[in-house]
Amino acid sequence: MARTRMSMQELIRRRRRAAFVGRREELRVFEANFEMPPDDDRHRFLFHVHGHAGVGKTSLVREMAQLARDRGALVASVDEGASGVPEVLAEVAAQFAQQGRPLKQLERALATYRQRSHEAVAAAERQPGPGTPSTGSAVAARAGVAGLGLVPVVGAFAGAVDADRLALGADRLRARFRSQEDARLVLEPERALTPVLLDELAGAADAAPWLVLFFDTYERTSPFLDRWLHDVMTTDRYGELPAHTVVVTAGQRPLDPARWEGAADFAADLPLRPFTEAEARDLLAAKGVTEEPVVAEVLRLTGRLPVLVSTLAESGPTAPGDVGDPSATAVERFLKWEPDPARRAAALACALPRRLDEEAVRAATGEGGVDPAELFAWLRTMPFVRTDGKGTARYHGVVRAPMLRLRRNASPESWSSAHTRLAELYERRRGALEEGGPARPDRPWTRPAWRALRVEELYHRLCARPRAALPEVLREGVEACRVDTAVAREWARAVADAAEDTAGAEGSDAATDPPAGDTEPLKSLAAACQGPLALEREGALLVLEVLLGRAELDDEGRVAAYNAHGLRLFLLGRLREALGDHERALTLDPRDPWGHHGLAVTRRALGEYEAALGHLADAAEVAPDAAWPARERGETYRRMGRPDEALPWLERAHALDPAEPLTLGSLGQVKFTLGRAREALADLDRAITLWPDYAWALTRRARVRQFLGDTAGALADLGRAQELAPDAAGTRGERGDVLRLTGRHEEAAAEYAAALALDPGYAWAWGGKALSLEALGRRDDALAALDEALRVDPGYGWAREQRQRIAGAGAGPAPSGG
Repeated sequence: MARTRMSMQELIRRRRRAAFVGRREELRVFEANFEMPPDDDRHRFLFHVHGHAGVGKTSLVREMAQLARDRGALVASVDEGASGVPEVLAEVAAQFAQQGRPLKQLERALATYRQRSHEAVAAAERQPGPGTPSTGSAVAARAGVAGLGLVPVVGAFAGAVDADRLALGADRLRARFRSQEDARLVLEPERALTPVLLDELAGAADAAPWLVLFFDTYERTSPFLDRWLHDVMTTDRYGELPAHTVVVTAGQRPLDPARWEGAADFAADLPLRPFTEAEARDLLAAKGVTEEPVVAEVLRLTGRLPVLVSTLAESGPTAPGDVGDPSATAVERFLKWEPDPARRAAALACALPRRLDEEAVRAATGEGGVDPAELFAWLRTMPFVRTDGKGTARYHGVVRAPMLRLRRNASPESWSSAHTRLAELYERRRGALEEGGPARPDRPWTRPAWRALRVEELYHRLCARPRAALPEVLREGVEACRVDTAVAREWARAVADAAEDTAGAEGSDAATDPPAGDTEPLKSLAAACQGPLALEREGALLVLEVLLGRAELDDEGRVAAYNAHGLRLFLLGRLREALGDHERALTLDPRDPWGHHGLAVTRRALGEYEAALGHLADAAEVAPDAAWPARERGETYRRMGRPDEALPWLERAHALDPAEPLTLGSLGQVKFTLGRAREALADLDRAITLWPDYAWALTRRARVRQFLGDTAGALADLGRAQELAPDAAGTRGERGDVLRLTGRHEEAAAEYAAALALDPGYAWAWGGKALSLEALGRRDDALAALDEALRVDPGYGWAREQRQRIAGAGAGPAPSGG
């Protein structure tokens, strides 16, 4: 018989569970809940665990999660590593997939969100600068909202005539429909993504008896998560949550009584207090600490706080003096049991990093004589050190805080030098990532791996020299806010942590604490950012206003902040206000390329093409050798329906920067409009080779392929574009066009219907659907579809003509598109 072997991970989990002491009543209440069906009035859908740091919330949550798994539940756990709702959903999807239940629709929707977010900050992706050819700095303003990087689907093929030859009014109207959809996804992702999550959870509920979602360190995530979670659980704003779902939150504070009023009907409040004396004694006994004088001393020194009881118990003290005397500091209590002075000093030094690995151990300890690998392995066995699934570790806050204070006060210079070494470590890691990553790192805040390193670097620079580091940190805050609110939260969390970790405590020695003047600006900045970042839509915009109000922000940073503020206004649809920001940037620096760029793309989005061309001419004077002014001039002419004038500018841009896919995409579109289909195909091929996920170019290449008779290739391109953006109505509309033009009208009508389900205001799809319905002999349905197209866009002349034709007697054959 084959022998069943357990994994190391399973054995470790079993040992941890065996060592878990206390909290039996809380676990009993949680477990009993699974015995009651959801329609039982006693069943609880929400459990909120709360209590002071060190009281054992995370340990209890971990035990509850294992208990739920034992009941066959699908379980996902999220902590402060998530900076926004999309990150929370991504973590849930990843953990469900690990348990054999992937949420594929949600994963696709998240991929679309990430792509749209990337496109939305295309203007901030690669900074244009005079004297250096840009590798693609500008917003790919393919729709009414230029920052979204998309072009609306403009319909079926009429020979080689591109839809840019159609009336600009209708084209802009369709652009506005698409841009609103994408703007909503980027600016309010929870509105688009949460219904997908709920649909997926409904499917998962069919495969598992329970779904249990855990949100630990809720005091960190509740500013952006609490409102969303309340809405998901108590309203139908996003859809229906399966009844067999249980939510567990754990934080330092009770639930907000204003928001969760009346929650007692469906929620269980689990306040955690220090261990009872019996629980503390049980834990000590499990660790072999049973001598009464020793037990009494541990109970007295720890106040029965679980993390401290566990930490002191690990030493196996045999006499009261092994525990510590009443005058000992908290740090002495944690480390008194360690006889090796080098280890004691190293353990104290390793409290400095927020996240710990071998290299961070080496940087924190300097030349301490302790092997970093051996020390890291030893620290990971300590009860006050928690390890995540990625191999990094962190000190428990209750233990870390007094260690930081002792280290800071005992030797300010050593404190500063250690934090500087840690900052340099993360700077080197950043450099290595930039060398090994994409060749266009000008806007790296859009890259999560780079961002994680930069945030740690900024934290340590603030801890080392708060006043000296603040201008650089403010400048980086501008770049974080340029991306979105979730990224701004990551930056702000580093600022808040540094403010807390460098602040002197009451009654401290003024001779050893950092001067108040060094830390006060940091504290005020952290406090000012806290409120705005609770808002998903306007959070980044409001933080930029905070930064603009700081005297420490230099003129270069102020110029960048005005332009970033203009971009955020642009994405919110406040275009006239955005113009003012870019004008302020140019007042400070008339040669700022971003100010000229912002004015150009905003004027273009307003339909003020001649003014946009004027700003781009100014930009070309500032950056005569850069590719982006030429590309944007070409793109502007293209949108004006003047492809002959667009072509030389796009060719100039391509000559300056041959590796820019956006330029090649526009070139392909223009050449196709001019009847040069083979050349257009070659340009689009190169664009997609450079950027395989370039959805806009894929849809444009599909048009060219269809025109050249390659229907299979066109459908393949549209299939790939749909994978990249499953919720893009335009891709389904394009697919309907290809199918209709090949006579597959049943399939075409279904694709148009799918497009209209995603965007009922997609006028072109109503027109295309009408032609397929007519071909299927459904004349009345075709007329109804055209009526809807005209309701959406009363100026849609083509639809009016087709309605008159179909309604009239002796109608001729249908043309190929509108």
